Amino acid sequence: MSAPLWQPSPDRIAASRLTAFIAEINRRHALALADMAGLWRWSVERPDLFWDAVWSFCGVIGDRGEGPAVDDPDRLPGAVWFPEARLNFAENLLRRRDDGDALVFWGEDQVRRRVSHAELYTLVARLAAAMRSRGIGPGDRVAGVLPNLPEAIAAMLAAASLGAVWSSASPDFGVQGIVDRFGQIAPKLLIAADGYWYNGKRHDIRPKLAGIRAGLPSVETLVVVPYLDARPDLADLPGAVGLDAFLGPAAAGEIAFERLPFDHPLYILYSSGTTGLPKCIRHGAGGVLVQHLKEHQLHSDIRPGDRIFYFTTCGWMMWNWLASGLASGATLMLYDGSPSLAQGAILFDYAEAEAATFFGTSAKWLDAIAKAGLRPRDTHRLECLRTIASTGSVLAPDSFDYVYDAVKSDVCLSSISGGTDIVSCFMLGDPTGPVWRGEVQCRGLGMRVEVFDPDGVSLRSGQGELVCTRAFPCVPLGFGNDPDGHKFHAAYFQRFPGVWTHGDWVELTEHGGLIVSGRSDATLNPGGVRIGTAEIYRQVETLDEVVEALAVAQNWANDVRVVLFVRLKEGLTLDSALIDRIKQRIRDNTTPRHVPAKVIQVSDLPRTRSGKLVELAVRDLVNGRTVANREALANPEALDLFVGIEDIASP
Repeated sequence: MSAPLWQPSPDRIAASRLTAFIAEINRRHALALADMAGLWRWSVERPDLFWDAVWSFCGVIGDRGEGPAVDDPDRLPGAVWFPEARLNFAENLLRRRDDGDALVFWGEDQVRRRVSHAELYTLVARLAAAMRSRGIGPGDRVAGVLPNLPEAIAAMLAAASLGAVWSSASPDFGVQGIVDRFGQIAPKLLIAADGYWYNGKRHDIRPKLAGIRAGLPSVETLVVVPYLDARPDLADLPGAVGLDAFLGPAAAGEIAFERLPFDHPLYILYSSGTTGLPKCIRHGAGGVLVQHLKEHQLHSDIRPGDRIFYFTTCGWMMWNWLASGLASGATLMLYDGSPSLAQGAILFDYAEAEAATFFGTSAKWLDAIAKAGLRPRDTHRLECLRTIASTGSVLAPDSFDYVYDAVKSDVCLSSISGGTDIVSCFMLGDPTGPVWRGEVQCRGLGMRVEVFDPDGVSLRSGQGELVCTRAFPCVPLGFGNDPDGHKFHAAYFQRFPGVWTHGDWVELTEHGGLIVSGRSDATLNPGGVRIGTAEIYRQVETLDEVVEALAVAQNWANDVRVVLFVRLKEGLTLDSALIDRIKQRIRDNTTPRHVPAKVIQVSDLPRTRSGKLVELAVRDLVNGRTVANREALANPEALDLFVGIEDIASP
C-alpha cells in the first residue's frame, strides 16, 4: 500500500501528550528529538533518563529517592528500578476526589451506575478499613471472583492501599479453574459477586462459591457483593457476609496509604497453564504504574477528562490495564456481559451515550461485527472518539479496512500486543504517526524490542521471535512456588540467555512498525483469550471413555479455534453424545472459551521419548505445515495420522 489508512492532523499532533513529552525531553537534555521513532531509539539507549522523565512528566505520587532510575539496565532479569523510591499504587489512582465521574458501569441492559471520584475514594476508604480490621496488611493476598463491577476496582484499590496483593478471576470460570489459581496463592480474603448477567440471562454463582470456599482453606472471610439481587440470600454459604455487613456502619476517614518499595508486589496474574497448573505471575506496583502511565499517556494519548472503555473481564490483564487509567485522571467505562446485545451494537450505544474518547476491544469482536454488517458511523454519534485499540489476537488487514470504512475515518486505530506476562505491551500505538494496514504502529518506548532468528541474530527484515534485549520496569517479580527462580528463567530467558523471549512470531516493517503472525509457542489463543491446554486435559481426562487428549490451535477465519483430539478406550467410538459430554465438562469447569470447536478421535498421539505429548508438531500439521524433527519422537508413526488433517477446516 502506497499510503497510510490514517494520518493525524497537525493540530492533533501538536496537542498530544507525546509531543509535550518530547518537548520536555529536548529541553531537559538539550536534544532535538522529532518523533516517536527518534524518541524510541533514545529511550532504549538511555533507559535511566527515559524512565526518570516518565516519573516526573506523568506525575507519579511518591518519594522518588536519590540515584539513577535503574542500577544496571543490561542485567535481564535482575535490574533494580528506582531502588530508593517509596510509593503506593492506590494513592496514584485516587488522586482525584471531585464529583466528576470516576467509574461508569453498564451491566448489559440491566444495570447502570455512576461513581464519582469522591464516592470511589469513600468506598475504598471503607473497604480498606474493613480489610485492616480483619488483619489484612502488606503482602497478604486478597482475591476476587467478580464481574467488571465498580466494586472490583474499589476492592483492588483498597487492597493496594494496604500493601496487600490483589488477584482476580472472572465469575464464569468453573470451580476447579478458580481453585487451581487461587489455591496456589492462599488468599486470606475472598470477595465475590452473587452472580453475573450474560446475554440477558442471570447466572447465580452462589452454589459455585460454596465449592470455591471449600477448596480454599486459607480464606478467613468470604464477602458477597450484591449484583443480581439487592440482598442475596447467603443461607447456603455459612460464614459468608454481605458487603454492607463487611463494611459496617463506621464512617470513612482518610486512607492511610502504605508507601512501599518500588517492587513491592501488587498483582498476581496467571499463565495459561499449558504444562500444568497456571503459573502465578507476580507483578510489582512501581513497574505496573510507570509502564501503564507511559502506555496510556504517551502511546494512547489519554489525559484528564478522557473517558476510556475496554471490553474485558476481571480475568484478563486488560482489566488491570484499564484500571490504571484513573492515574491519568480519566473516567473508566466498565461493562459486564455479552457484547452481542442490541444486534451487536450495545458497545457502540455505550460509547455514544458516555462520549467515549478511547474504545478498546478484541480483534475477534471487530471481525464479528464486520461480518454482521454493522456500520456504526451510520448509526451512532462517535465524534468524541479519538482512539480505537485492539488486542488479544492479531488484527487482520481486513479489519483495518472495516474500522476506517464502517466505524470512523478519523481515528487512531492502535493494534497493541503484549501479555499477562508483563501486564502491559511490547508493541502499541503512536497518536502522532500514521496507521498502515495490517501493522502495529511502533515498539513500546523504553522496550528494546528486536526480532531474532533461531540463532539469536537480530533481523531487520523477515519473521522471527519477538524478544526484548534490555531490562524494563515491568519484568515480573517472578512466579509463585518457584523459590529458586528456575521456572521463571525457563519461561522467558532459557532460549536466549539475558534476553526476554516472548513467544510471538513477528517482523519489522519499513515504516518502523510490526506485523504479528501469531504465537510461536503452543498456547491456545481463541478470540484473544490465552488458554492452556493442560486446563482442558484436566477436565477431558476425567471422563472414563477418554484415555488422553491433545488440543491445538487452528488458524481459522482471521482468528484461531481450538481443535481437540481424543484417544478413547479400546473398542469405543466417538459419537455426538460423547462430544456433547466432553464439551459440557470443559464448559462447566473452565470457561466457555475453553470449549473446542472440533473434537476428533484418533488412535494414537505423538510423544517424546520422555513421554510428553508433542503439541507443536500436531499444531503444525493441523495448519498445513510440515514437521522436520520426527526423530525426536518415541512414536513418529503417530504423526502420519495427522497428515492432511488441515482438511478438517469445515464449519
